[in-house]
Amino acid sequence: MKRMFGFRRMVFWTTLVWTIGMVITIPAPAQAMHIAEGILPVPWAGFWFLIAIPFVAIGMRELRNRAENTPEIKPLVGLVGAAVFVISCMPIPVPIAGTCSHPCGTGLAAIIIGPWLTVVISSIALLLQALFLAHGGLTTLGANIASMGIAGAFVGYGVFHGLRRVGVSWLVAAFLAGVLSDWATYSVTSFELASALHGSGSMEIMFKAILLAFVPTQAPLGILEGFLTMGAYRFISMRRPDLLRRLAEKVTS
Repeated sequence: MKRMFGFRRMVFWTTLVWTIGMVITIPAPAQAMHIAEGILPVPWAGFWFLIAIPFVAIGMRELRNRAENTPEIKPLVGLVGAAVFVISCMPIPVPIAGTCSHPCGTGLAAIIIGPWLTVVISSIALLLQALFLAHGGLTTLGANIASMGIAGAFVGYGVFHGLRRVGVSWLVAAFLAGVLSDWATYSVTSFELASALHGSGSMEIMFKAILLAFVPTQAPLGILEGFLTMGAYRFISMRRPDLLRRLAEKVTS
């Protein structure tokens, strides 16, 4: 009886371990956010690196210069960078396209710390996601920086401050900065994919097809990010209006 019980227990554990191993090792369709590893041909991947590197270099120089005069900028940049990392780690599958949408957080970051520093923290977030979370890739890092870090940051910053200069309330300006920075990121991503992968077909048609594939998820996500940006900016302006004023002076000086 004991031998029979021992045999059944061995069979149970062997079956359990085998089943778990099969579940882990069976390949499944990837739902990668950002542009995944190997999607872009080498020349295009290299081209986007050439675009991204000067922005990252200028951002690093600005971080060094601002840290000399404003010591508290480094921990603030770290906090904003952590927020961008977490916000952009919320993938939602995109129908048909086999990829994922997600909020970005770069519009909010650009309003708080400026577009150049936002490029830096976006680059770090994207690198960590590629290395440890299999989100995006190393060869496509330049393209992902260009779309999320550069386009998202500068569009969000430009929309916010442009609207404020013409008298639009900060509430509306922050909302639209969040929305348009998000949508700009995915417009550039669609352009990057279409320009590299259209082959002998029409790049315009492929661009529109990719852009439309993002619409069901990214349109509402962009609006959600607008409310997130508005709410976060309102919270900071109520708690630390002096901090926002000092940061704005440093960015525009």
